[in-house]
Amino acid sequence: MAAQCCCRKAPGAEAAPARPPPEPPPALDVASASSAQLFRLRHLQLGLELRPEARELAGCLVLELCALRPAPRALVLDAHPALRLHSISFRRASAASGSPCTFAFPAPGSGPPLPAFADAPGAESADCPLAFRLDPFTDYGSSLTVTLPPEVQAHQPFQVILRYTSTDAPAIWWLDPELTYGNAKPFVFTQGHSVCNRSFFPCFDTPAVKCTYSAVVKAPLGVQVLMSATRSVYVEEEGLYHFHMEHPVPAYLIALVAGDLKPADIGPRSRVWAEPCLLPTATSKLSGAVEQWLSAAERLYGPYMWGRYDIVFLPPSFPIVAMENPCLTFIISSILESDEFLVIDVIHELAHSWFGNAVTNATWEEMWLSEGLATYAQRRITTETYGAAFTCLETAFRLDALHRQMRLLGEDSPVSKLQVKLEPGVNPSHLMNLFTYEKGYCFVYYLSQLCGDAQRFDDFLRAYVEKYKFTSVVAQDLLDSFLSFFPELKEQSVDCRAGLEFERWLNATGPPLAEPDLSQGSSLTRPVEALFQLWTAEPLEQAAASASAIDISKWRTFQTALFLDRLLDGSPLPQEVVMSLSKCYSSLLDSMNAEIRIRWLQIVVRNDYYPDLHRVRRFLESQDVAHVHHPTVRGPLHWCPQVLRALEVFYQTQGRLHPNLRRTIQQILSQGLGPTAEPSAEPSTELGRAEADTNPDSPALLLGDEAPSSTISLRDVNVSA
Repeated sequence: MAAQCCCRKAPGAEAAPARPPPEPPPALDVASASSAQLFRLRHLQLGLELRPEARELAGCLVLELCALRPAPRALVLDAHPALRLHSISFRRASAASGSPCTFAFPAPGSGPPLPAFADAPGAESADCPLAFRLDPFTDYGSSLTVTLPPEVQAHQPFQVILRYTSTDAPAIWWLDPELTYGNAKPFVFTQGHSVCNRSFFPCFDTPAVKCTYSAVVKAPLGVQVLMSATRSVYVEEEGLYHFHMEHPVPAYLIALVAGDLKPADIGPRSRVWAEPCLLPTATSKLSGAVEQWLSAAERLYGPYMWGRYDIVFLPPSFPIVAMENPCLTFIISSILESDEFLVIDVIHELAHSWFGNAVTNATWEEMWLSEGLATYAQRRITTETYGAAFTCLETAFRLDALHRQMRLLGEDSPVSKLQVKLEPGVNPSHLMNLFTYEKGYCFVYYLSQLCGDAQRFDDFLRAYVEKYKFTSVVAQDLLDSFLSFFPELKEQSVDCRAGLEFERWLNATGPPLAEPDLSQGSSLTRPVEALFQLWTAEPLEQAAASASAIDISKWRTFQTALFLDRLLDGSPLPQEVVMSLSKCYSSLLDSMNAEIRIRWLQIVVRNDYYPDLHRVRRFLESQDVAHVHHPTVRGPLHWCPQVLRALEVFYQTQGRLHPNLRRTIQQILSQGLGPTAEPSAEPSTELGRAEADTNPDSPALLLGDEAPSSTISLRDVNVSA
């Protein structure tokens, strides 16, 4: 089974290989405390034991490294106060292939796993204990400084072995059985984006550094374990899961999930994993479709390089809608209720297989290189499979949200830049917003228009992926490749066109410099605009009569959502308009999916429409979904005087919420109750995760600067990773 831990050939007796050419150092990342620029990380091995009763993960990490400079004095890793380091040691490794290892798992209470190495004859295997120090770095992590022995030489491989336990880690979400759909077994999942995995295991927690990894995981009997790996196997006689990722990935894409999960094949290289009660629905909605999307993406951007593309549906406590972990997309199970949002979110995560996972932004300041390109690729895939009209409708819906966010933030907001300056100490998650996605998309779309042919641009992106796959890039790499691929555009100096300079696209605040032509979607967007105009026209009686003749039950979900967003943007509306809207649509909308209902209920709350407030309460009492609870609870505090109703509903339903989400809502409620609390102009984008040191029993103390923003609800933020 050692081969499952590490796909390394056994070192032979041949002469030592020639020294490899020096590699360019990783881009400087102010969100990382690590000394990644001084080392090459060849591979990492994890031995993990899941201890759900103690909400603890016990780990052994083996880092295979080479120093890029002679005699480094120390190795600095990103870590977190949630990590308790038991020991760190040094070990020489084979120059040819490192030293594969297995792991021994002591009896409960006996400490973290222990490594066992399978060395070639004659290898030096003695471990040398190392001194280490954990220092504060930011509020989202620490720096771990490990003193190295003097014999470490440049370009000679060595191993650092760290044994640790992790509790209350931001990356690791433990769920009691009551927080799952089946209520049968505990559940745990990790979420590394952007800088959380430093609380999962010490690492170079920067997207600039990639490596292969392997893992051995022990879990309670009957708990299925999955990881973002190209190969996995369960060895029943050992009771251990073995994983291997053969392609280099950044630390944030190493992910784990474990719980009462069952599989079902939905295509030749895809399956869904879900709790048993959800599996039939997930299978029926995705069977055959994922292979269709993969094939379309391959026609556009080249072969899918990750082997399998599986999807795991997570309980409602998952803090975002979806996450593009390689080989294994994580997605929130509540999205199954809305077919169109499910399609878009899965295709977006699938597109990350080329843009984000294979070719990664080297710094968090340029997340648009991942999200903007993935959004463009997503829309090319949907155009190929569902037609241009549907793609234009979805794009109009998202751009509408972008402009809403622009109005709320102001055109001078620094977070509206594509190249955002990340100041030391600022959590990169705060840079995640619609500009990352939609302004990034608009720039990529603009580049596609410069070459005059979407298929020629597809050819460029295929060549770009082939050139940079399994590496990390900066914006200049993309733009230089673009101008090299299209020399005629370089001769025309398209990068310097007045008002549309590439530099201005990257560094100017405000909305996109140009937006796509969405006229091919007019058959779907024109009825939305017409209906909205009717409801804002006078006299109301005549307008309402005309509007009621339009059957929105036949509309696509994105059409109805766009219509309701327009009404919400125009709120508060005259009470007679809200009354007529309720009479016309309330019962119908109540039978639609959660994405529609949440929008209608926000209109109810925003307009203080008391006759329908019981629907808000019923909705909240029946839902335990982060992206549903969050904006609705914010509404009553700021647009409805019935604060006690919000408090009552929250305290009745809080037992079904993950503790992190519970703390976030307590902050929102306490801010609303604070007589002097002022809403911040800066949106909170950590989406359901409160600060780790928040006291859940003291909501009244969380006011002012400690409270998250209440200016922007989550419907204004694209929460797909």
